[in-house]
Amino acid sequence: MRETSLVIMAAGIGSRFGGGIKQLEAVGPGGEIIMDYSIYDALAAGFDKVVFIIRRDLEQDFKEIIGKRIEKVAKVEYAYQELDDLPKGYEKPAERTKPWGTGQAILSAKDLIHEPFLVINADDYYGKEGFVKLHEYLVNEMDLTARPYDICMGGFILGNTLSENGGVTRGVCWVDESGILENVTETYELKKEGDMAKGRDDAGNEVAIPLTQNVSMNMWGLSPAFLEELERGFPKFLDSVKEGDLKAEYLLPRIIDQQVHSQKAQVKVLETKDKWFGVTYREDKPAVASAIRKLVAEGLYPEKLFP
Repeated sequence: MRETSLVIMAAGIGSRFGGGIKQLEAVGPGGEIIMDYSIYDALAAGFDKVVFIIRRDLEQDFKEIIGKRIEKVAKVEYAYQELDDLPKGYEKPAERTKPWGTGQAILSAKDLIHEPFLVINADDYYGKEGFVKLHEYLVNEMDLTARPYDICMGGFILGNTLSENGGVTRGVCWVDESGILENVTETYELKKEGDMAKGRDDAGNEVAIPLTQNVSMNMWGLSPAFLEELERGFPKFLDSVKEGDLKAEYLLPRIIDQQVHSQKAQVKVLETKDKWFGVTYREDKPAVASAIRKLVAEGLYPEKLFP
């Protein structure tokens, strides 16, 4: 059986969360953080290794809070997303403080990944179904040598991914009848209004999306060969950044959407009915803790996940 890796993007600090490192906030009855539940579900689904992408200045706290615990139950490796980790000939703008986005985050781990891998966010709870479906695809269906690139993603139901405490950003997906992704569009400040979610597009225009629409939660199944495509595309992205733009990001959903439109990638959407929750705002934390207590009470998780 193919080996597989779980790659967790944990380098960011949520500015809207109120100053804390939201990925390291305890929400479980045994002091678990959201990442613990993702790792628990991934290992149960069959993943072999965990790669944490973190900031080097968070390394000590990160290892104390979660890394050393996971090292007892799985193979663990660390990659470091750094502002100045750029292709040869490029330098970061002196005033820039924001990392270069999820595409650069994955590139920071390229020397550690030699097998099919699943990418997730650190601060999202995905549920069990997505890990099982994507692991099955990575092991039994993904063609590692295919061109266009063979990619899969967890397709969440928009209505299952909204926060009651403010707008959220989602990659809204259009999928054909055979489950193949046609395009994915980053949509911002999405909030539920009746049977729709209203938000805005890249240009700031208001949009209304049905609550039943598939969305991406950055749960992508990729082949190691796709890292080469990310590496080729990063200089092109940097060349496109306008002078003075200190917030432009090399975003994985946007990269994959471009690959789909240029027929360099085909994405199989594996729909999951699980309800997402996450800590986007500080006010989300009590609701997340309550949701996890309910899952524990229902027997889906033990009181204490790991030793």
